Amino acid sequence: MSQVTTLPRAGIRRRPRRGRGAGINVFYLPALLIFAIFTIYPLLNGITLSFTNWNGYSAARDVVGAANYLRLFEDETFRMVLLNTFIFGIGSTVIQQILGLGLAVALDRPLRGRTAIRAIIYLPVLVSPVIMGTMYYLFFQYNNGALNDITTLFGGERIAWLSDSQTAVLIIVLVNSLQFVGISMIIYLAGLQSIPTVYYEAANLDGAGAWQQFRHITIPLLQPAFATSIVLNLIGGLKLYDIIQVLTGGGPGYSTNSVSTLVGVAYFDNQSAGYASAMGVVLFLIIVVFTLGLNTLLNRRRLEQQ
Repeated sequence: MSQVTTLPRAGIRRRPRRGRGAGINVFYLPALLIFAIFTIYPLLNGITLSFTNWNGYSAARDVVGAANYLRLFEDETFRMVLLNTFIFGIGSTVIQQILGLGLAVALDRPLRGRTAIRAIIYLPVLVSPVIMGTMYYLFFQYNNGALNDITTLFGGERIAWLSDSQTAVLIIVLVNSLQFVGISMIIYLAGLQSIPTVYYEAANLDGAGAWQQFRHITIPLLQPAFATSIVLNLIGGLKLYDIIQVLTGGGPGYSTNSVSTLVGVAYFDNQSAGYASAMGVVLFLIIVVFTLGLNTLLNRRRLEQQ
């Protein structure tokens, strides 16, 4: 019987594998290049322009130092618009968290047709803010607006919903919240479905009610979902632009502008590109501060509850 000779394993030399990291990192280059061209370069260019008096059209760009930033602190219109921006961002975020969490809890239950309901609620997220703003403009406008037509049908008087600055600001917050509440709902649904049912079963055995389970199990375990939803909604609210332009155009006067829309006014209408760039830089810094602050606060709370 013939024997098959085999080489000892120690004698087999394998070719050394080259570092996988080097090969994989090459594939990052296109994404990094696109990010650098369309994000980093415009950001750095905007910061540079904020220290000039460029009008946005001519080749002349005289350096004026921090004059544009000092002008922001003295500009009453900018202070009013900055307050509006905080109202848009914080107001929309609060409403979207309350509605989104409520809808997620309701639609996490075994309801008939819940998949269709989820799709209907999420559908406005896929619609352009310009289209959504136009729809609500037709609803709130003074003449031939659906809301005023309903009001007069029951003997009431027409109300200038979008001509009053305080009412218009609240309507903008409401419209933005209703359009993007589907994002919060989906995030919270994912968070709810990731919670192990064993926690609720143990709570039932201990006699905990629905509110106690929601307070002591659901809320603490939804901390990652809270962090994601709040940050996304806040960023979207602080840089609000399209809906404002369609609903009010920033009026009456400048009373419903956000910083984003005022940047457009300063650049295109007033031909103050340097000043507009300074506004954009301030808005960018506000978003960064809010985002980092919220992430730090929510992560700290999550660690304390573990």
